[in-house]
Amino acid sequence: MTDASPKNTAIFTLRPLPKAAFVAGYAGLLPQIFAALLVFSGSEYRWTGLAAAYGYAAFIFSFLGGMWWGLGVTTRRDDASATAIFALAVAPSLLAFATYLPWIWGWEWPGPSLAWLGFFVLGSPLADRWLSARCQLPDGWMKLRWHLSIGLGGITLLLAGVAPTA
Repeated sequence: MTDASPKNTAIFTLRPLPKAAFVAGYAGLLPQIFAALLVFSGSEYRWTGLAAAYGYAAFIFSFLGGMWWGLGVTTRRDDASATAIFALAVAPSLLAFATYLPWIWGWEWPGPSLAWLGFFVLGSPLADRWLSARCQLPDGWMKLRWHLSIGLGGITLLLAGVAPTA
């Protein structure tokens, strides 16, 4: 006998991303832009800008994992792909934490950590592309993901290149 409760019969209808998703997504680049302005201002807030840029890139990269987790729980899969989706979903948080370790341990920071995060963010739409073969993604998803990843990853890499190391 199968369970016919609503929790097991949910059907999701994907619609194209609304304009608000694009507006909010692009607005999400503003903190990194502001951090870059602090860095390039040459003021005493340069290190604050670098730390903020690192933190924001790490938060957003971890947020991507949360989005992927959400896709995983709304996708009915009982094969190895289901396990892989959840493994992928936790990877950004673990990688972001790994880039934090140099700061904790007093190693060279922030340049290398910013560089790694920048590369991770730039490459993250490749994970979405992999997911698109296993999950339904709304129309516009990949366009927005590429734009935001190039924006955030690019700014983060730019800051990695000018960051003095401690």
